[in-house]
Amino acid sequence: MASKEKHTQLIKAEANRLGFLSCGISKAGFLEEEAPRLEKWLNAKRNGQMGYMANHFDKRLDPTKLVDGAKSVISLLLNYYPEEKQRADTYKISKYAYGQDYHFVIKDKLKSLLQYIQEEIGEVQGRAFVDSAPVLDKAWAAKSGLGWIGKNSNLITQKVGSFYFIAELIIDLDLVYDGPTTDHCGSCTACIDACPTKAIIEPYVVDGSKCISYLTIELKESIPTEFQNSMDNWMFGCDVCQDVCPWNRFATPHKEAAFQPNDKLLSLSEEEWKELTQDVFQEVFRKSAVKRTKYQGLLRNIKFLEGSGRLSND
Repeated sequence: MASKEKHTQLIKAEANRLGFLSCGISKAGFLEEEAPRLEKWLNAKRNGQMGYMANHFDKRLDPTKLVDGAKSVISLLLNYYPEEKQRADTYKISKYAYGQDYHFVIKDKLKSLLQYIQEEIGEVQGRAFVDSAPVLDKAWAAKSGLGWIGKNSNLITQKVGSFYFIAELIIDLDLVYDGPTTDHCGSCTACIDACPTKAIIEPYVVDGSKCISYLTIELKESIPTEFQNSMDNWMFGCDVCQDVCPWNRFATPHKEAAFQPNDKLLSLSEEEWKELTQDVFQEVFRKSAVKRTKYQGLLRNIKFLEGSGRLSND
């Protein structure tokens, strides 16, 4: 037991040194509670055109099918809450996309963590996951006590709210496991009441096909006209359900240099966004996750917002 405890402490200390907000560990195995929930959600077509959500159903629920001999799921949180924000009277992008694409930033940190584990502990095999494989990251983070899954389906913590990325390292090493925390949403319905497109159809259930993040990023076709006056000026992603969450009053600015936004991103006015050129797009979003929607995709979103008329920011 002593070596397990020592290894666990080593890993958590190194995760902290690498800049992760927190680190929790769970025993790798089948997610029994999540299986029927995911199946019901998929059967109701809540995934919209995100067909990949239905792929690899077994792997999504069991990390031992992703990593041979997997024993532990190490869940990690990385803060992205920005110190400075976009001006209030403009088209908006989600705060997570202000800086460099998080996939690359976190992947590098996870590689460093795995390398450290191998150097300090020995022959340990594992894989790093950042949104790029069928892993239910929020479920694993909740299982290891990093927070609870709130009514907006985001992972929430009492100490810092929910503006952070979740990533995993799945390894074939036995460690000391953390337990889940309790739900602290209580009777609050702020996120449900504030959602511009009414995507949170009931507590803890989000209809992905109605979510502004889905409509502005995942959806490749035209945005349905039914959402014409419901987009709240969001041109990439949406933070409404997080912005109104009482726990996010405890969010503190990140210290990750790679997440610092381009100055132009913060200062561009609505009129300037309407005139967006390919060159300005490349300059502002050179290494950003916004590149995922491409120049034409962002232009499509802006044109759709233009057709919505001026919306209040109250």
